Amino acid sequence: MPPAGRRKKNPPPGEPADHALGRSRGGFGTKVHLVTDGNGLPLAIAVTAGQRQESTQFERVMNKVRIPNRRGRPRCRPVRLAGDKGYSYPRIRRWLRRYGIKDVIPRRKDQRPGDRRHRFDREAYRRRSVVEQCVGWLKECRAVGTRFDKLAVNYTATVKLAMIQRYLRKLTAGTDSPNRA
Repeated sequence: MPPAGRRKKNPPPGEPADHALGRSRGGFGTKVHLVTDGNGLPLAIAVTAGQRQESTQFERVMNKVRIPNRRGRPRCRPVRLAGDKGYSYPRIRRWLRRYGIKDVIPRRKDQRPGDRRHRFDREAYRRRSVVEQCVGWLKECRAVGTRFDKLAVNYTATVKLAMIQRYLRKLTAGTDSPNRA
């Protein structure tokens, strides 16, 4: 029997074997897959190892989305979804069509152009910058940008805490408080 200080602990439920840490071109780290609304408020996240491709987590993150309504239960699907060329795959486009979501995803150079009925909406794609701004804001939170947590479930909780802080700042921005966000 190993000494008391060296016993293997069971990982918490939902913890991946690699702890969502992996090597990519940017170095050793974690990739945060994020969905935001049109105002830049985060709706859902998932974390994976750095080498995982974005499109592999698309359905997982989209199934976590809950868009609040004024009354009744929240919607699970947006009307329109904008993504970069990393999401330009037939599987993702089929999934969006199945749920009646209009895609605003540019085609990669190695793909043939789409049919003329579905033209690429450049104006809607330009508004995708709110996602990049939300990612930049999350990285400003020191615990999110540096990832000191070993476990992926703890890091996910840290990111969700930063998301809550973003919501609270948006809520208090409308008040007459001198400390506006």
